[in-house]
Amino acid sequence: MPSIETLAPAAGAVDAAGLGAYDAEALAGCAVDRAEPWWRRLACVEALAGRVPPSRLDDLLTCLYDRTDTGVVRKALLDLLSDREELLPWLRHEDRREESAYGMTEAALAARGRLGDLTAAPGLAELAFSHWRHSRETGDAGLDALVARHGAAAVLDRLDDARPEARAWRWRRRWHAGEDVTAALADPDPGVAHLMQDYLTDPAGLRRYLAAAPTVDAALWAAYALHRLTEDVTETRAVHEALGRPRVEVEGLAEDVRRAIVHEYGAWCEKQSDPRWRIEQLCTQPPEPPDQEAQLRRATAALGAAGLAPRPPVSCGEAHRQGDGTYHVIEYGDGRELFLSTLGPYAGDHEDDPEARAALEAAGFRWIDAERGAVRVTGLGVYYFGARIPLDVHTLLFYWQD
Repeated sequence: MPSIETLAPAAGAVDAAGLGAYDAEALAGCAVDRAEPWWRRLACVEALAGRVPPSRLDDLLTCLYDRTDTGVVRKALLDLLSDREELLPWLRHEDRREESAYGMTEAALAARGRLGDLTAAPGLAELAFSHWRHSRETGDAGLDALVARHGAAAVLDRLDDARPEARAWRWRRRWHAGEDVTAALADPDPGVAHLMQDYLTDPAGLRRYLAAAPTVDAALWAAYALHRLTEDVTETRAVHEALGRPRVEVEGLAEDVRRAIVHEYGAWCEKQSDPRWRIEQLCTQPPEPPDQEAQLRRATAALGAAGLAPRPPVSCGEAHRQGDGTYHVIEYGDGRELFLSTLGPYAGDHEDDPEARAALEAAGFRWIDAERGAVRVTGLGVYYFGARIPLDVHTLLFYWQD
């Protein structure tokens, strides 16, 4: 006769079918036993789907409510028990917004949606507008559950149109109802306009809209959507020209550096980015890609000639032993490091070493000192260690992500 231990002997070696047929009382006992490893407890919780023993319900709820218990087990318990109306007061409590367990706050909102709690609608709409796909899916599922229980009008009544996530969900409801949503391109929030332009599929309709677009931003979004559909850069450039070639002006940003940055990041910038960056990337010529090997040889030779004893250059990924980015690292002298951008002839470091700077400037490199590097490229959202905000020139030229 198998036991729970033989059915779940190690993490990643769980017999889910065997546990699914195992005694529910025993599974519940293992699930709440902190002496058991978390992965075995998790497997037992998952095996209880649809067959929670009433005699163990209080024990399972106690484990769920205990914020000192293992987060992944608590989240699984919430998924298991989230159809129980008595959970609503706990789910609504402000402490759920401060849960430290990964995914617990989102799971609580999702459970409220499944239970028909209309007060969860604003939070679910925010999730549905998230950068993260799993959050969007959670938010959408919760909102769909509310609509199924109460109807779309009741859910919309709970949302504040002053919030971009509320407007985004309203526009999406209209699209699902077969309505024309081209007017969403004029939304004041670029994230909403960016989301909704992806729903548009009629080039002729976009051209009609362009002829009378209410704002420059709306026209740029229409041009962006049109280019997505046609890939006709000549038409996109004509629209850009007719609009006066609008762009985001950034004080202190050199034109060659700007061009390098816009053609590296403009195509995949974040949803809240100003559409001017996206259109500039489409309508301007990219810089000539640098010969990176030649740059590295030139920089190494210049440092050597200056008596700075350079080591062989390595990519930023090698230097950090993970990830990748847009620069190489050259260690020299007494362990100092400098960076060479892969986006052009740009060099820099964290200390502004005058010896290295003089050597590389003499070799034709542009030194990105503290003042130049601190210029923030406004309106261009770039993902960086979880954040999606405008970054400074130094970070963009010498970008690394693990």
